[in-house]
Amino acid sequence: MQITRTDVDALNAKVAISIEQNDFAEKVDNILKDYRKSANIPGFRKGHVPMGMIKKQYETAVTADEVNKLLQENLNKYIQDEKLELLGNPLPVMQEEIDWKADSLSFEFELGLAPSFEVKIKGKKAVTQYQIEADKKMIDEQVQYLQKQYGKIEAQTAVEEGLELSLKVTNEAAEIDATTTIEWEQLKGKKNLDALKAAGLNNTITLNTKGLFKEDHVLARALGITVDKLEEAPKEVTVTVTEANKRTLADLDQELFDKLYEPGTVKNVTDLKAKIKEGVEKQFEQQTEQKLLNDVTESLIDETKFDLPKEFLVRWLQNTGEQPLTEEEAAEEYEKSEKGIRYQLIEGALIKEHDLQIQFEELQEFAKGMIKQQMAQYGQLDPSDKDLEDIAARIFSNQEETKRLSDQLMSKKLLDFYKEKANLKVKKVNYDAFVKEAYGNAQ
Repeated sequence: MQITRTDVDALNAKVAISIEQNDFAEKVDNILKDYRKSANIPGFRKGHVPMGMIKKQYETAVTADEVNKLLQENLNKYIQDEKLELLGNPLPVMQEEIDWKADSLSFEFELGLAPSFEVKIKGKKAVTQYQIEADKKMIDEQVQYLQKQYGKIEAQTAVEEGLELSLKVTNEAAEIDATTTIEWEQLKGKKNLDALKAAGLNNTITLNTKGLFKEDHVLARALGITVDKLEEAPKEVTVTVTEANKRTLADLDQELFDKLYEPGTVKNVTDLKAKIKEGVEKQFEQQTEQKLLNDVTESLIDETKFDLPKEFLVRWLQNTGEQPLTEEEAAEEYEKSEKGIRYQLIEGALIKEHDLQIQFEELQEFAKGMIKQQMAQYGQLDPSDKDLEDIAARIFSNQEETKRLSDQLMSKKLLDFYKEKANLKVKKVNYDAFVKEAYGNAQ
């Protein structure tokens, strides 16, 4: 067997493999002998079928199978030995006809080679690292929410201003049948308010959806749909007030503070607001960190320039799925996946250059930390290390779960790396400003 490589250019190569009959003939003969022993052909006793008949029926298929095994085994070994970094898998160059009885068989494979490039982690343009600060309005709203949650509720017999209302909202034609709880202040329009007062409890009235609530998200919740579906909402709905409750706010005293936090840690309203601010800002971290990860990814793709073997990858995409694609379909698929291919190469280069590979021990500790957080949500605050290790072992027995955890840990490692090494500029904003700047619209 002989293997030779010809580099077409920096991104494409061809590998030729020449196989002699003696590389596979003995294996083919042994398989055909085994076939003869077990073959059931009418007119012949088992094990006594003429070898010529066995060869006529099976030799070509067995030869093709054994040659294919040899090709794959030796091509993979060659790629490993030569330390070739490929994109996609080798593509066989199709032959019109193969003479399986020839003394020597020749095959060619096309290779797409990974490009060489340098990743400059400190890009020319700084990436914004947002830090969301809880403003006074948000903190005050949270204080009031907690006072309501821990306050007293008194059922009322009439529908009046300042109450909390439970509504049943229906429209049979639009298949709407929803229930929601709203505050009187969220309603809009004197006509609507007067109609609800007049109807009272458990009496159904018809109201226009347009102008019923001050905010779209409240209307969407009342209809049981998402905000983006409001354009399809019906013009009218039937509304029934099933409950009217008066909430008395809880006093901002030590009793409330000790219910909310570890007793003695909050002693006054100033302490309470500081705790709320800390907690709210912690909740926003996941959102800002995901935004940072996405933005650094985009920056690296934009600033790291290299060519790809596009024509090879399009051909590879044509044949890599369950169903073959047309050239046009494969080209379209390539355009969709090109950015992902580029980032995979960049990420791989960063992981290799800066030794960011995941070790099993750190994946195990990461999994145990995740498990401990989840257990804490159910009141199990001090699980033993053995319990954590046993649960982690069960998770690692599932390949998909292991990959999901590995991906999460790698994202965290890359994020920490970017925070330390990338060209970042910190910008502190409130939540509304973050949504507007980061996504271009308010939520």
